Amino acid sequence: MPGGPPQSAPPPAFAPANTAATTYPCGGCGARLEFAPGSTSMQCPYCGYRQEITAGDRQIREIAFADLTGLARKPVATIGQYVFKCQRCGATTETNETASLCQFCGAPLVIDAQASGQLVPEGVLPFQFDKAAVSTHLKKWTNSRWFAPNALKKVGTAESTKSTYIPHWTYDSQTDTVYSGQRGEHYWVTETYYDNGQQKTRRVQRTRWYPAGGQVARFFDDVLVLGSTQLPPKELDRLAPWPLEQAEPYQPQFLAGHFALRYDIEAESGFEEAKRRMTPVIEDDCRHDIGGDEQRVQSMNTSHRDVTFKLMLLPVWVATYVYAGKNWRILVNGRTGEVQGERPYSKAKIAIAAILALIVVAVIVYFVVVHGHSTGSTSHSTTTHSTSHTKVTHHH
Repeated sequence: MPGGPPQSAPPPAFAPANTAATTYPCGGCGARLEFAPGSTSMQCPYCGYRQEITAGDRQIREIAFADLTGLARKPVATIGQYVFKCQRCGATTETNETASLCQFCGAPLVIDAQASGQLVPEGVLPFQFDKAAVSTHLKKWTNSRWFAPNALKKVGTAESTKSTYIPHWTYDSQTDTVYSGQRGEHYWVTETYYDNGQQKTRRVQRTRWYPAGGQVARFFDDVLVLGSTQLPPKELDRLAPWPLEQAEPYQPQFLAGHFALRYDIEAESGFEEAKRRMTPVIEDDCRHDIGGDEQRVQSMNTSHRDVTFKLMLLPVWVATYVYAGKNWRILVNGRTGEVQGERPYSKAKIAIAAILALIVVAVIVYFVVVHGHSTGSTSHSTTTHSTSHTKVTHHH
């Protein structure tokens, strides 16, 4: 045929591709090893055999942000599902996660980070407590929700629980900011006024404003930014603080038996979010530099230098519990036990609280009115009608 035999079109960039997945056989019984929370070792869930995780000469590095464009990686949008082939039973599993479990035999599967198409994590903060302890944290959390239905306090176990490493970016940056604003200085004046015919005085605060400007500098260390869109950022932010100083250099063994999300927010986008998080801190520095009693910051021009970043995996227990026929999700910091998540509200408790608040307000108003009426009845005044008048005396 003219032009030669027809050629098939190249596969799309997001087509699944076979990806090397590692499992760790037990040296005692030949089963599988999983990372044991609260330790630096893997353990066999069947015979208890343990194997220590060693970092070798690997260390957690800070990577120059200027070198980001030269690093080997694929755009997030072009990476499709990974296809893990289980070394234990030979089955294949398609997933967007970088660590998972074989859907047939349950063997831990951990991706070869070099073959993921993404940047290799620099560090991992290992899980501190196991699945059994999640129930304790969940029960403590439900018992502390005052506006939750009483029946919620009986919920002590989760319907499903997944120990999941969540990707986060950290950023270091030396910032220099030129600002302009105003400094407010308080002074006091004495006002003379009339109330029900009686002449009284009072002290009133006033403010003089002066132009201000200058430069401040601050070094930011490990500004943390979520690298995934799979979980709500506000709830994850409330799981902080994270003891990053306890992080270990990345080793895939820490992921064995657990799940790990891959990042879908690029490092460049993460840095823009980091700068937004730095802004209120820099503004506070400007206000402190302005001094005085009040401050107005009208403009800030911030430059960043010596910027570095790294990819970290942080431990989160993602759990759901069932209440009133609905699944509710909670997130538990796998290191500190901090809990954040969804919960139902008791309309009855909210109504009772509103009624009690109204009663308190009514009692206060009653005493104010009665006390004011009694004071007005016993006061003597030679003036039956007065015109409001205020005299101001300035004290500089």
